[in-house]
Amino acid sequence: MYPIQTLAIPSLLLEITDSPKKLSVRGTFPTHPDLKFLSVVGSRKYTSYGRQACEALIHGLRGYPVVIVSGLALGIDGIAHQAALDASLTTVAVPASGLSDSVLYPATHRMLARDILEQGGALVSEFAPDWRPRLESFPQRNRIMAGMSHAVLVVEAEYKSGTLITSKLAAEYNRDVLAIPGPIQSTTSQGPHMLIQKGAALVASSKDILEALGIQKEDVVAQQKIPLHLTNEETSVYTLLQEPIARDVLVHKLKLSVSEANILLASLELKGHIVERLGKVEWK
Repeated sequence: MYPIQTLAIPSLLLEITDSPKKLSVRGTFPTHPDLKFLSVVGSRKYTSYGRQACEALIHGLRGYPVVIVSGLALGIDGIAHQAALDASLTTVAVPASGLSDSVLYPATHRMLARDILEQGGALVSEFAPDWRPRLESFPQRNRIMAGMSHAVLVVEAEYKSGTLITSKLAAEYNRDVLAIPGPIQSTTSQGPHMLIQKGAALVASSKDILEALGIQKEDVVAQQKIPLHLTNEETSVYTLLQEPIARDVLVHKLKLSVSEANILLASLELKGHIVERLGKVEWK
């Protein structure tokens, strides 16, 4: 259903000295020029504070032209992807493995990967489709995340952490490094605090992220702006659903065949974009 295809190297990724020679993709890689890519990284052994901070900050980006990038790993990576899906933001996962279902790593996040694809996101890898992760696969993956993003947000990390490899690469690639401060008693606050001391931007709200990405709040009316990850046909549905409409009326206004319109609406329902209540279809 989501075949593995060759992806043209994104322009940001071409800027780095060790750019990959080839990339594979499943799903739809976002290419709209107005989009800003934010890598969100953090500890696998996250705290409840880290989870809540990550979710709140990403939810605060709802409606803005931001793509959430992460590594599909356990911990903060998975939380970031799920928060993006919940906020109707496009998210791109860069696993440390190939993209075949049989090797996609970690196995416990294969359903999350499926959700990412079904909601219009993408999985990206430079490894062969059946590549199983090795120790060196993770830093290789981290450079792609840092290279394809405009900024990297560090949620939680200890001093000796793979998360800090991504932030170090981001600084070398001239990307903005952002960090969330945490409780001073927590070892997972050590990494972000060290980064802030070295000049990383302190993030205390979603507004701080938008400013770092160069997105002015007054330039974007969050709830009125058409989501940038939609296809042309999906955009036509979004435009029509400024208020709830009966399904048969919506099908008629779409100017498609009945079967084509029902397939389109079923796809949007599966992606969680629309819902039918009391006989009328509305945008969620």
